[in-house]
Amino acid sequence: MEQKKLLIITYYFPPAGGPGVQRWLKFVKYLPEFDVQPIVYVPENPTYPIVDEGLVSEISDKVIVLKNKIWEPYQLASIFSKNKTKKISSGIFPQKKKQTFLDKTFLWVRGNLFIPDARVFWVKPSVSYLEKYIQENNIDTIVTSGPPHSLHLIGLELQQKLKVKWFADFRDPWTTIGYHKALRLSSYAEKKHKNLEHKVLNSADEIIVTSKTTKTEFEAITNKPITVITNGYDVETVEKQTLDTKFTLAHIGSFLSDRNPPFLWEVLVELLKEVPEFKSHLEIKLIGAVSQEVLDAIQEHQLKDYLNLVGYVSHKEAVAHQRKSQVLLLIEINSEDTKSIIPGKLFEYMVSNRPIIAIGPQGSDFADIVTQTNTGVFFDYSEKAKLKSVILDFFNQFLEGKLQSHGIGLQQYSRKNLTKQLAQLIKG
Repeated sequence: MEQKKLLIITYYFPPAGGPGVQRWLKFVKYLPEFDVQPIVYVPENPTYPIVDEGLVSEISDKVIVLKNKIWEPYQLASIFSKNKTKKISSGIFPQKKKQTFLDKTFLWVRGNLFIPDARVFWVKPSVSYLEKYIQENNIDTIVTSGPPHSLHLIGLELQQKLKVKWFADFRDPWTTIGYHKALRLSSYAEKKHKNLEHKVLNSADEIIVTSKTTKTEFEAITNKPITVITNGYDVETVEKQTLDTKFTLAHIGSFLSDRNPPFLWEVLVELLKEVPEFKSHLEIKLIGAVSQEVLDAIQEHQLKDYLNLVGYVSHKEAVAHQRKSQVLLLIEINSEDTKSIIPGKLFEYMVSNRPIIAIGPQGSDFADIVTQTNTGVFFDYSEKAKLKSVILDFFNQFLEGKLQSHGIGLQQYSRKNLTKQLAQLIKG
């Protein structure tokens, strides 16, 4: 049987690091097994906030990678402040009350002059490049993956010009994503975002989302078919890890300002006072970009002596930390807007055999996954007493050498199974 050709338009692809790259890196790894030939279109000279050269070796040798130059205003903005530019492009914004004039200016420019995002200048050259490629190679199906949501505008134009079948994949929502409100949008800019979102959702042939809440939200905007395909875990070739000798509470990934959980720090302070052994065993291990507000909160609660600030590591090292840490922290912003967010690292956490402490808004989509797979315990921001009780229970299991998770039904979230769903959808 001849393989179906699928053109995938994405911004994040190795050597990009961070969570945004994993979804399509893994899909293209397995698509050929389901008779789909992946052709990936990416920028030639992107401004990636995180780079992980180790991921390049994971690109399947069966994928065709197309590259085309991009101009991004981040390249210009970095002249004024490379650090601020890198943080904003990573989605790390300073708290409103702590924003400097330069912070406010950068956010206003990002939100109001570059709609839907700073990659909008790649739309026209991409359409021009891909229009020719699609016609010459008889491609009839494309996928655009956002954010950045500019890429959906590429899909929109290609669909209009060539009548290709277009799937719009939303790794995150568009106008309800948490950071959207931080962009200091004018009423004009906000309206333009909503109009573009409406146009994309009502023009794409099919929509793919990562959570049921996003599906429900989009169903209020469009009648087009919407399929939930979550992120997942892959089989990782990492050496067997020796567990940390300390009682490590590890957070892996970007620890944004708004994710700062004061009640977690309060619980740890109380346990340090009430449980004599806790003081000699506790370690707060933070891996990845950490906002200053989180570090300040740890300092204010006098927990700095227990902090191990590891910083950014490669994906392979991150997986190793997931498997040797005693407890894994999964923290989402306490907001209605983040109920739909299912952090990609959740699925890697679930197969690490380490218990998860998951914190988020009441009704979070990832609460159901953690509970149903028996891989940890979910807490909303009002459940301080419950959190304290569970951490103490985990600590006692740690002292007895019995702390681990006992996951069930994890296979449904394997990258290979999820790719099978995708292939079935693409092939109709």
